Amino acid sequence: MKDSILIHYHGTPIGGMRSNAAQFLFGRAALIPFPRPEDMAIACEVCTSVIIDNGAFSIWKRNDGSSLLLTDYLKFCDEWYKHPTVSWCLIPDVIDGTEIDNDALLKDWPREILGVPVWHYHESLDRLERLSYEWRTVALGSSGDWPHPGTSSWWERTSEAMRVICDAEGRPRCKLHGLRMLSAKILKRLPLSSADSTNVARNGDRVFAAPTRTQRMLVNAIRIESVKSASVFLFPRKQLRLSMND
Repeated sequence: MKDSILIHYHGTPIGGMRSNAAQFLFGRAALIPFPRPEDMAIACEVCTSVIIDNGAFSIWKRNDGSSLLLTDYLKFCDEWYKHPTVSWCLIPDVIDGTEIDNDALLKDWPREILGVPVWHYHESLDRLERLSYEWRTVALGSSGDWPHPGTSSWWERTSEAMRVICDAEGRPRCKLHGLRMLSAKILKRLPLSSADSTNVARNGDRVFAAPTRTQRMLVNAIRIESVKSASVFLFPRKQLRLSMND
């Protein structure tokens, strides 16, 4: 199966000294989370592409009743979207919210800022189909009974989603962005235009014998970026279950 070009967005903050962040991000693509924007200025100057994340995943993981400050997020996006390196902003979403909640947030999004909506795995396939017709790019976000990308049940749900937004040849109707999907096993099967992960920032120390953390992050990033995405989705064949009498 032919591979396609993929933009690998590395989640920030990178950590360490600002000079280390600049060294690592140079020539790469970065995802800047609104709650932790300390690498924003550096990323805009040295990266090839920057996207802004609304921070919904962090709020979801904390599970402390906090919520996104929508006005502040819109102000932040409006200011930084003016920079030519910023490609798009993730439209605010509630990961375990209802479709009504998330559709309402889409209606409030200013169209002068290129935004990307999120389809959450627990939401209906009808909503995914609608988003794929209405938006140039749709982000896929694991949630509900499918919180962990790459599990068997997650792949079953992913296959259902691909049948809704791909043609018979496995070509998606719109561009797809995979949230937390920079795993090689996922990229080799999904026709993503872009994906993100905080793997490098979180696992910068998991390289044998590399002398500095920046070097270890560079090694991890090179490994991740060496994997491209599939150009089409290959639908799994249904296996026929034969009874003992057949």
